[in-house]
Amino acid sequence: MGASQVEDLRAKAQAAIERRDPVSADVLLRAAIKNGVSEDALRAHLGAALLAEGNRAEARKVLQGGGFAPGTEALGWRVRGQIALAEGDLRAAAGAFDEALRANPNDSDLWVAIASLRFSGGEQLQSVEAADRAVALDPKNARALAFRGLLIREQYGLAAALPWFEAGLQAKPDDPALLGEYAATLGDMGQYRAMLIVCRKLAQVDPKNPRPAYLQAVLAARAGQTDLARTILQRTGTAFRDMPAAILLTGVLEYRAGNINVAVEQFDRLVRMQPDNLEARQMLLRALARQNIDQKRIDQTITARFDGDAAQPWATPYTLRLVGESWRRLRQTARAEALFARAARPAAHGPAPLPVAFGTDVLGAAYADAPNQAQTAVPYIRALLRDGRSGEAQAAADRLRDANAGAAEAHLLAGDVRILRGDAAGALADYQNGAAIRFNEPVLRRMDAALRALGRTRDADAMTSRYLAQNPQSLAAMKLLAAAWGAGSRQDAFAAVAKALAARGQAAAVH
Repeated sequence: MGASQVEDLRAKAQAAIERRDPVSADVLLRAAIKNGVSEDALRAHLGAALLAEGNRAEARKVLQGGGFAPGTEALGWRVRGQIALAEGDLRAAAGAFDEALRANPNDSDLWVAIASLRFSGGEQLQSVEAADRAVALDPKNARALAFRGLLIREQYGLAAALPWFEAGLQAKPDDPALLGEYAATLGDMGQYRAMLIVCRKLAQVDPKNPRPAYLQAVLAARAGQTDLARTILQRTGTAFRDMPAAILLTGVLEYRAGNINVAVEQFDRLVRMQPDNLEARQMLLRALARQNIDQKRIDQTITARFDGDAAQPWATPYTLRLVGESWRRLRQTARAEALFARAARPAAHGPAPLPVAFGTDVLGAAYADAPNQAQTAVPYIRALLRDGRSGEAQAAADRLRDANAGAAEAHLLAGDVRILRGDAAGALADYQNGAAIRFNEPVLRRMDAALRALGRTRDADAMTSRYLAQNPQSLAAMKLLAAAWGAGSRQDAFAAVAKALAARGQAAAVH
């Protein structure tokens, strides 16, 4: 078979993959190899087809089974990197993408894959740069436009991302990934009718895709239609079994439906996945308190797992009361009364570090081995703060920030330590640097607090209002504005935001 015929085979295989029919590409390429075409000549495309089928093991076997013919090296190495990335092996992915770059530095799809790798590794700023490069190389690349839209959503908000998704859909109107992100963004903005239209389109072009059902379940849950939401969510099977947002949604729906034991299982699983997720911990406590099992066993579980939460300055009155009631039933009257007293007179508190299980000696040894990695630095910094060694904590946080300058969270951590040390101006600078990379609700809360601590209330109001304009369903932004306006002269503005909160079942707190 001549070179032109081999090129024709590759083009047909690629076209089949693009129209989401990788099985046809697989069959075509294997038949050609069986009839004498060199496997190296088709290896990269066969690996791409197998990956598109979801068969990573076979794709890896094919791609590692020999070399790549000239002109196909970039694709072969890119697919090898995508397999490694999908399996969480970031180092192997980076190595494969480096090989692909050497073969073809101007491959737009490769730069999308690099952007995804960098984002997965916490290098958010570098991810933006790679996505920009992908769009510059091919302004009509739907994958590049979609990923840039995702990053814009993180940087600037929901509304700013929509034009990127729409541009991608103009280039590729039936792309499932694009449709899914577009639908999710519309839903988060409260444009539910438009979201449903896009969900129907996604279900038509990709009938096996579970995302439309998940998004519709979220919509039904927001509307208070618990039974409908549960029914729709069950259609997704196990597709979202390990996604934290889906676990939380399942737990909430089961709790609403009265299936408390199932809700406890879901919230407990989420807390084990994300032990610092305070919302998940609160939901688990609430569900445990409602379990219809032996009361003594419930109380022992609650006190064992949540007495530490109740001891924190940020403990809510609800947490204090539930843990106190458990201690009282366990005949620990003094402990119960102390918690009830705190619940009755909630006091304002500043920021406080989350607790850690070990001391600075143990955590410091791990930190010394890897001071520039969050998994060792963050617990050590918390322990230093607990021990009153705030100067050392700041030095460690700044070192982590400088070593990971492209990660928004590293800037936030440095700012958090500065806030705890009373340096609101320094913290604001760190928060602003983080916000330039990724501006979400955690960043919003920090910047709002820092600005108000500096007496810059107008700047805080303006920033939070801009955030709400970009993210019109943000309860955090609404509550911050309500708290700022409720005790001042902007009563009309307060009434409007309080009404919006009430429509979502939320109360507007006034400080």
